[in-house]
Amino acid sequence: MPEAISSRTTSRETAKISVQHVHKTFPLKNEDFVALDDVSLDIADNEFVTVVGPSGCGKSTLMNVLAGLERPTSGHAHVDGVEVRGPGPERGVIFQQYALFPWLTVRKNIEFGLRVAGLGKAERRRTAEHFIELVGLEQFADALPKMLSGGMKQRCAIARAYAVDPSILLMDEPFGALDALTRVTLQEQLLDTWSREKRTVMFITHDVDEAVFLANRVVVMAAGPGRIYDVIDVDLPYPRTEDVRLSAEFAELRNRVWHSVYHQNPQEG
Repeated sequence: MPEAISSRTTSRETAKISVQHVHKTFPLKNEDFVALDDVSLDIADNEFVTVVGPSGCGKSTLMNVLAGLERPTSGHAHVDGVEVRGPGPERGVIFQQYALFPWLTVRKNIEFGLRVAGLGKAERRRTAEHFIELVGLEQFADALPKMLSGGMKQRCAIARAYAVDPSILLMDEPFGALDALTRVTLQEQLLDTWSREKRTVMFITHDVDEAVFLANRVVVMAAGPGRIYDVIDVDLPYPRTEDVRLSAEFAELRNRVWHSVYHQNPQEG
């Protein structure tokens, strides 16, 4: 299992993802809205980083810059040393809304990106079956999305993202619409998948417990304007189990992140 990665051990030279002095503004009627203000962050290969903060702090904007869906007003974002100028196959993006094709089965949804990439039928089927099994949807491989629960739909979306073999997963509140029990189950399944199918993950959430449970590091953002307020190492062992979630060490980290999120001084950072 991957060990926790300290924020002090990731340099720009070794980073999988490097964000350097990124500003992003959006034009409004009377003045520009500053969504990101001088944001810099390095994420190491195979690191799992969660990003948490209040509404309006720029979490999704930062992810969209890394996904290539938004261009920074100034500053730079790099993946493997190459500047991000648009979407790319090395970056898989998973949203809260699942974004499954309603007319395709689970298997065909997972195969879709593989077909676009030009893989043959047999290889598409083999790859899809692997990831269907990995996320526990064997009994629903031929089901349409309308037959699936919310958790199943999100597992299908995760399998589809993994199937095209991205080196990075960008996840924008993928479990935000799910009930608490399903959410906890999917957190554990996501970490199990991550431990076996090594990827660099940036996971955006509003949930402090979720942020701590998943991450090697938690990035806390602040609003007005959006900026990085704190970066907290999560030195908890993997695999993350219920015992970890109920431990005194987890509670201490959760309280530290909670305090950082909800007791921010607007003049700091």
